[in-house]
Amino acid sequence: MTNTSEAVVSVRVKDSFVVIDIAHYHYLRECELDAALAETRADLAAGRFKEESPEAHLERLNTLK
Repeated sequence: MTNTSEAVVSVRVKDSFVVIDIAHYHYLRECELDAALAETRADLAAGRFKEESPEAHLERLNTLK
């Protein structure tokens, strides 16, 4: 067995899962959160947001269904 940082798990001959070191998982998760924060900051800077009450927000969401 070779020493690698990840292992691919196949189900019915199709790659389905990857097993990685927990420290690497935490690093990847932090990268996702940093990207989400950067996207949110860009949306705020560009004015892509609405100010509304929680009730108005829920009402608007219900119209999207």
